[in-house]
Amino acid sequence: MELTAPAAGERGLVRGLGPWDAALVTIGSVLGTAIFITSADVARSLPHPGLVVAVWVAGGALTLAGALTYGELGAMFPDAGGIYTYLKEAYGPLWGFLFGWACFLIIMSGGIAAMAVGFGEYLGSFVPFFSTAHVLFARPIFGWTWSVNGGQLAGALAIAVLTVINCRGLRQGAGVQNAVTVVKVASIVGLAVFGLMVAAPVSPRFAAPLPAAASASAFGVAMIAVLWGYDGWYGAASLAAEMRRPARDLPWGLVAGTIAVTVLYTLMNLVYVRALPVEAMVATSRIGEAAASVLFGPTGARLVSLAVVFSTFGCLSATILYCTRIYLAMAQDGLFFRSLARVHPRYRTPATSIVVQGGWAIALTFSGTYEQLYTYVVFAMFLFHAATGAAVIVLRRTRPGLPRPYRAWGYPVVPCVFILTAMAFVANTLLERPTESLWGLVLLLLGLPAYFLWRRGAA
Repeated sequence: MELTAPAAGERGLVRGLGPWDAALVTIGSVLGTAIFITSADVARSLPHPGLVVAVWVAGGALTLAGALTYGELGAMFPDAGGIYTYLKEAYGPLWGFLFGWACFLIIMSGGIAAMAVGFGEYLGSFVPFFSTAHVLFARPIFGWTWSVNGGQLAGALAIAVLTVINCRGLRQGAGVQNAVTVVKVASIVGLAVFGLMVAAPVSPRFAAPLPAAASASAFGVAMIAVLWGYDGWYGAASLAAEMRRPARDLPWGLVAGTIAVTVLYTLMNLVYVRALPVEAMVATSRIGEAAASVLFGPTGARLVSLAVVFSTFGCLSATILYCTRIYLAMAQDGLFFRSLARVHPRYRTPATSIVVQGGWAIALTFSGTYEQLYTYVVFAMFLFHAATGAAVIVLRRTRPGLPRPYRAWGYPVVPCVFILTAMAFVANTLLERPTESLWGLVLLLLGLPAYFLWRRGAA
């Protein structure tokens, strides 16, 4: 990866990323624990092998619609910030700020904390000291017991290590992320290929009659779990300011990465339905390990656990790499802490933003409340996705003269499919989790006074 001169207008950031970096960040941001766990949840909603595979393919197609849509915005605004920048340009700075506020407060920070503890949980299979079952200490605080386990410690250490690596340069941060992504892709491909080659313990009945439970509503519930499995595909958009040719590299990276993930997810689910009957899929919480155990014995299950360790570490690395650029862009616009606008004079990275994000994510990791907080803003991310998808249509009408090096394929149908999908997700979350959604809305609205305070300070 060749480093070039600092990106013009981006206050010291370096344009050193190419199309393969963009694709690997897209893949790395998505591949975590979902493919090894979520298919069991899908099978509970859709107890049919054909539908289990079909919903993952459909989820990939809908995610690809998002990637095609975001590609146009990324080519138009090749700056740090990604979604923050697109919302700001389409609707004004308030929308962009609310997205960045929610990302820093919970969406990205809580996601990092959740992935970090997941990393510790699977690492504990090999190093029991880091198991989430190994309680390091517990202290009563005002009638509430605060405890820290080995998984939380392992997660915090992983965040700290990746924070330091990403501070020390784009080459270091992207290099680690790319290397880990290649390893986890190779491990998933290996599991899929060998899993499809061995004799099938179960003969999947794809043409079997659909069960009564397989309604459109059940398909929608399963799709929610699948779409969260694809979450993170938009991460590379925040790195456009550090791409050598963002107008070409970003759309290519988003689309190629999304297609690659869809293929990997489909292959793994084909392995699952060959290894396990639907009844066994429903009964397990770790479907990847269960399928590998049936196909390859206990050693196979251990290899899957090792693959999950690499997957979660790689997903952590990719998220820490891209999300801090959102806060950099906000601070440079005067809408966040001014110190976060700094680019390290030697390493050419948003080091302050990276350190602050790492510290807050570690705090959430040790708090033990990140999962609850994260559920509060589940609907918010897809609300922003819907608004961002609509931004393509809005900007074509309000700013038709802007250069568009890449135009969304299938416009306006593809963007509208993505928008409707995101809105359906929001509506379902509001109906299924009204209390959590209400609290999420409160957390989001707390950004309003913060926005006007920062606007006043920037005036």
